[in-house]
Amino acid sequence: MTSNENNLNWFEIPATDISRATKFYETIFGIQMERMNMMGMEMAFFPAEMGNGKATGGLAQSDMHKPSLDGAKIYLNGNPNLDNALSKVEMAGGKVTMPKTKISDEICFMAFFVDSEGNGMALHSNN
Repeated sequence: MTSNENNLNWFEIPATDISRATKFYETIFGIQMERMNMMGMEMAFFPAEMGNGKATGGLAQSDMHKPSLDGAKIYLNGNPNLDNALSKVEMAGGKVTMPKTKISDEICFMAFFVDSEGNGMALHSNN
């Protein structure tokens, strides 16, 4: 990660009822959110122009997404290859909770980890 790249790649806001959550965000922002089932998760995406370099995200309902006052799942930029940062998580006092996982050919790779403070975080990369 360099100062010329986005620090944030992607965010997910946990939901227990994806339909209710989608309606809420569509209502408060006056938007339409595309829904999709991906890797066992129900997702609804905020409008975005893919490939423009701007961070975006959506809503996610799955066993790994629990709404809480503690915040949303933040994906930090793991480019050029998230293995670089992920290989240092445990050495730095954290724990990998989901290894590098291929999302799709278009979206690439992700991994989850707990940082040294106990925050559930994520990485995203093209490789």
